[in-house]
Amino acid sequence: MKSSCPTRIVLADDHLDLLHEIRALLTPKFEVLEAVTDGLALLNAVRTANPDIVIADINMPRMNGIEACRRIIQQGLCGAAILLTMHKEKQLVLEALQAGIRGYVLKLDAGDELIPAVSSVLSGSRYLSRGVPLSMS
Repeated sequence: MKSSCPTRIVLADDHLDLLHEIRALLTPKFEVLEAVTDGLALLNAVRTANPDIVIADINMPRMNGIEACRRIIQQGLCGAAILLTMHKEKQLVLEALQAGIRGYVLKLDAGDELIPAVSSVLSGSRYLSRGVPLSMS
């Protein structure tokens, strides 16, 4: 039986227009608790909001998204995280996966892939955008 409580999300991206677009994309299916514009604000938001999942950009002021998510996961604040980024370099993908981030979605694919990525990551699976290099060895 499906829970009546929607999945709770904290978003982080330093581009306000994109932050609003992502929030609008997610709001019909999920509860967006907070939307912040830097990595330290993300850490603080997660501490107070207690989300089910975090979605963050990589490049943000004060702390990048990979480091913020690494700290969030290591501190047990939230176990599920997705990076939403324009970067598809293999080294960044590997760094994200090593940090415990299970979702990596390209901004260009967000309209089609972000909602399935949230479901996949929350079920314990890994999700990589179709444009992300697949040979991770």
